Amino acid sequence: MPELPEVEALRVFLDDHLVGREIDRVLPLAVSVLKTYDPPLTALHGGTVTGVLRHGKFLDIAVGPLHLVTHLARAGWLRWRDGFPATPPRPGKGPLALRTVLTGGDGFDLTEAGTTKRLAVHLVHDPAAVPGVARLGPDPLAPSFDRATFAALLDGENRRIKGALRDQSLIAGIGNAYSDEILHVAKMSPFKLTAHLTDDEITRLHTALRTTLDDAVARSSGLAAGKLKAEKRSGMRVHGRTGQACPVCGDTVREVSFSDSSLQYCPTCQTGGKPLADRRLSRLLK
Repeated sequence: MPELPEVEALRVFLDDHLVGREIDRVLPLAVSVLKTYDPPLTALHGGTVTGVLRHGKFLDIAVGPLHLVTHLARAGWLRWRDGFPATPPRPGKGPLALRTVLTGGDGFDLTEAGTTKRLAVHLVHDPAAVPGVARLGPDPLAPSFDRATFAALLDGENRRIKGALRDQSLIAGIGNAYSDEILHVAKMSPFKLTAHLTDDEITRLHTALRTTLDDAVARSSGLAAGKLKAEKRSGMRVHGRTGQACPVCGDTVREVSFSDSSLQYCPTCQTGGKPLADRRLSRLLK
């Protein structure tokens, strides 16, 4: 799933490629992709892109008073095209979800792999009209997201820190991958309860959060859209690296599986050398 660093890199890429350009047409190609109907997508035709914004994991392409807001979900992606085939694509066939063509003949496709279709596109006058945007917490890349702000967000919470970091209404933009990375840098168990965090641990976690995200954004800066996925994978230290050696201590990276996701961690760095219980595996062994 694209998270804050990749979506921010896409925002920068699109800001360079779209602002000042005129939209020729926007074609929805998957029945599930468009979540709004008024105004229609044809309202974008002939309009000029005035800016590209980001709200957490949401991309926002401003065209005059309108906002084309996209959430790429788990398997969605944006692919820039220097040109398109003369034959229009057939709706409902393959991974294509939406195509945006500029007057110069270039543009981009939104695609989604797999059979579960969650990629969402909204055309609205105000981004806050998109329910997912309206509920977002503060952006962790904002200058105002200091240690005091972070501590205030955690105050009163009593849940596992992994879940708190992923809660979009608490902090916008962090998903499964970067929460694993942040907790590894902070040397903290993903199962640690927020209510048990000491002042020093809150400081360490805030520092790990900012440095992990800042480093990921810096690595992605200037990359073409097609190279961002590979950059994300190559920059991971524990996420997606089950069974490999931790780059810090050399211990084996372990995994805890859930019904639809998993987390990765290093026992030596994060849990005092003790493996966490993998409840799904435990059920299979009974």
